[in-house]
Amino acid sequence: MINLKNKLSRHAATILVLAGLILVTGLIIHHGGDKFVVPTAIGETDNAFLESEDFQYLDRANRAFINLVSRTRSSVVQITTKMKQNNDETNNRFRFRVIPREDMERDNQRVPELEDWWEFFDRDVLPNIPNVPNTPNPPPARGVGSGVIVSEDGYILTNYHVIEKAEEITVTLANGKEYTAELIGSDSARQRVGGTDLAVIKIDADRLSVLPFGDSDGLEVGEWVIAIGTPLNYSQSVTRGIVSAKGRTGFTAYGKFIQTDAPINKGNSGGALINIRGELIGINTFIATGGLTTGNIGLGFAIPSNLAKQILPELIENGEIVRGWLGISMGPVTHDLAEKLKLDAPHGALVHVVGKDSPAEKAGIEKGDIILVFNNEKIQDSSHLQNLVGASAVGTSVKIQVLRRGEIKQLTAKLEQRTEEALNTLDPTVSKNDVPVVPEQDEEKETFAGMQVERLTPELTRQYGHKDKEGVIVTKVEPNSSAADKGIQQGFLIKEIDYNPVNNLKDYEKIVKELKESDEKLVLIYFKDLNNTGHYRTLRIKPNDR
Repeated sequence: MINLKNKLSRHAATILVLAGLILVTGLIIHHGGDKFVVPTAIGETDNAFLESEDFQYLDRANRAFINLVSRTRSSVVQITTKMKQNNDETNNRFRFRVIPREDMERDNQRVPELEDWWEFFDRDVLPNIPNVPNTPNPPPARGVGSGVIVSEDGYILTNYHVIEKAEEITVTLANGKEYTAELIGSDSARQRVGGTDLAVIKIDADRLSVLPFGDSDGLEVGEWVIAIGTPLNYSQSVTRGIVSAKGRTGFTAYGKFIQTDAPINKGNSGGALINIRGELIGINTFIATGGLTTGNIGLGFAIPSNLAKQILPELIENGEIVRGWLGISMGPVTHDLAEKLKLDAPHGALVHVVGKDSPAEKAGIEKGDIILVFNNEKIQDSSHLQNLVGASAVGTSVKIQVLRRGEIKQLTAKLEQRTEEALNTLDPTVSKNDVPVVPEQDEEKETFAGMQVERLTPELTRQYGHKDKEGVIVTKVEPNSSAADKGIQQGFLIKEIDYNPVNNLKDYEKIVKELKESDEKLVLIYFKDLNNTGHYRTLRIKPNDR
């Protein structure tokens, strides 16, 4: 009896287990059959959706991008380099350039939201050994970048920093063929005279697939773009994004960059930024990282194709770029200055310094002039003017329209070549003839726009390293004042207020007294900073600053 009960209990348990298994497996057993079926996306797709206009549109767009990549990727190459490695560089796996915040100021304009930027030329193949001691014969450094074929007979456009210091340059085509490349011409952005960071190399090949140039000036913010290159040594990588902004400056001396969120990383340097027509509209050059990572965060920058197209023939023919030189240092016309000068909107370039014996000085351009027109082209800002001057041939006579103390003047300048010697005419460290200092009587300090000043003495001149013998020294700047807002610091030398020269404390007090008695709210001050570099700043006077 007991055995019968045990058998019945075991049978009941078995039945319960089988029932449970049937219940669970019923979720994945095909209804009406005994065959196990794996659900698939195709099986689950709604046929009605596949036949809808929405899907047809998406499918056409998807196919369009596939065809676009298929037509263009063969024009983008991988560039590998081998170069001598200095002992001190052996341990540097990555190359960073961190720009201090104060060095990113461009006359009250900050490079948009960038605190540091990074070259993504890949040097990842250096020995991954921390704290390697210096050795007499370190292994050669190797690098990986990208390039764009611009002629059927083997000319390739890339970044200068991709091939910089390279002893050997190897190009790998999309089909895997390798060629040794020759450097034809370069335009370094590292030199003091400045450049675009472009270079041209050549391989011995023909019938290559060429990427045609597009019109980068015609790009619109929000337009789709594709980036092709060799990020992290993954050749022929394709990413997609949009044009995030245009006209970004501050990376090189010449050119306004295209900003894109198309994902690009180190190794993409020299690669192609392509529009939906399959045209080259930019050479990918830099990324911004914000100091948070070494990779892409959606801030990539490309040299516009129109600029590359413009200098390409000269790079091939001459191997370098010769640029025009006007002989000034300049800054933007800010909103405050535009308001003070009653301009309809901020435009033009404000002349800070005129070089001795420069084309600008010979043409009659003066410190404080606003250059409004250069060769019949209205000047947008100082970067625009620099690009126009640099693109002009040496020896060219150019018409220049300036605004000087409310009056329009027409001038003519004959451009010279931009060289190290020419730049020295603007160098504040170039010594001048010493002028004996005539001591003044101590006078009461004056406070204006949040500044306290003192007369210039030999002691203060030596203390702050100024070369000038006239002006007044800023000895204190109140926090949150107009002067503090515009970056004026202790030790700055005030030389001019509203175009009135400040030779001594008496001049300064006379000018300030008149300003305090007037209703003037905007004051233009010219000063020398701690590097002896001249600048203009427009101060908006606050009620408590008077």
